[in-house]
Amino acid sequence: MHDNEIFVPEGYRILDVEGVRQLITELPIAGALGGSKDSWRIEEVGDGNLNLVFLVRGTTGGFAVKQALPYVRLVGESWPLPLSRAHFEHSALVHQAEFASGLVPSVQHYDATLSLMIMELLEPHIIMRHGMIAGTIYPRFADDISSFMARTLFNTSPFAMSGHEFKSLVAHFAGNSAMCKITEDVIFTEPYMPCENNRWTRPWLDGWAETIRQDDDLKRAVTRLKRKFMGSTEAMIHGDLHTGSVMLTAEDTRIIDPEFAFMGPMGFDVGAIIANLLLNYFSQIGHERNIGERNDYREWILLTVEKVWTLFRSRFLELWQEKGSGDAYTARIFGDDNHAAALNQEREAWMDHVFVNMMGFAAAKMIRRIVGIAHNIDLESIEDSRIRATAEARALQLARDLMVNSNAYPDIAAITTTARRVNETIPELTG
Repeated sequence: MHDNEIFVPEGYRILDVEGVRQLITELPIAGALGGSKDSWRIEEVGDGNLNLVFLVRGTTGGFAVKQALPYVRLVGESWPLPLSRAHFEHSALVHQAEFASGLVPSVQHYDATLSLMIMELLEPHIIMRHGMIAGTIYPRFADDISSFMARTLFNTSPFAMSGHEFKSLVAHFAGNSAMCKITEDVIFTEPYMPCENNRWTRPWLDGWAETIRQDDDLKRAVTRLKRKFMGSTEAMIHGDLHTGSVMLTAEDTRIIDPEFAFMGPMGFDVGAIIANLLLNYFSQIGHERNIGERNDYREWILLTVEKVWTLFRSRFLELWQEKGSGDAYTARIFGDDNHAAALNQEREAWMDHVFVNMMGFAAAKMIRRIVGIAHNIDLESIEDSRIRATAEARALQLARDLMVNSNAYPDIAAITTTARRVNETIPELTG
């Protein structure tokens, strides 16, 4: 239970379909929809944990409308949540659009009082998670997501910004602490202790859940990760970057929902997206009609995992080489050609640091999605609980090893190799 009271500012109200219709009618952007207001088709489609989402379609255009609720939608009014997260989401989208234009939805209107944004309607885009459950290949995804992460993370870091600019950004996003607290609780704390929020596929994973709660090595590792999450202000991170926060087609990719954005460790974003790719990889056993029919798709997922990291790393280094004018590594110190090698060594060391953090954060994200409060439909949609638990047990096996034995993984290929081995050698659970 969360005993802080719900607070709403004067003028805030929770909108329904007709409230959205009336709001848009009063805005200059209404003309883009075409037709009369009564002809607009509006539906509430929010399937996430926190917000209301409306899709508005007219004869010539459409919008997506997102309104923050003053509580966690998944739980209800017993878990209040500040509406200020809408402000930080809007701020993050503005920064992301500046550095990764074309990879985020454009904001058409922001209403601070209603904690509401109106954005372009992304069609025929679908949530990536749904496409991967169906076995859809997205040829542009690795290229686009690595570009998004490299550009947003580098350009909001002290490698690109002056000390004053960077500290101002840190101070601004420090206000999003309530969203950080959710992450600190549900990812780094609750899965490792008895907690009413936790759930898992019973009875198949009862042993796994108990083992996680008793595993001191795992607890020490996740606590170190939590400390990094709380104190490492490396760049403006999306904060919730998973395949449910990506809408795409075969030709276009957009990253949505940065309401968890704050100044944090770069490896958290990279680890989050890789974790969700790996979860989907293990889930394929529950989505194929015949054994082995999705083997090619499994290999595409692992290849994508490798490409996401490899492309992110190379693009981040390219940006640092071309635009590294920030105060963290002052050009005057390394400007002489005699010292260029020293700077390059530092750059390589930084990417190694991000890689190690990425592994730990990926592992934590995988574990929380299996024994914590909020699960992924990649696994949840598997109707046969034994098959679902088999996929989850394999994912937990990899996650535990990534977090505790990170030294055994010198590169991204070691991770995909182990994922493949775990998937092929751990037998299906039997009762």
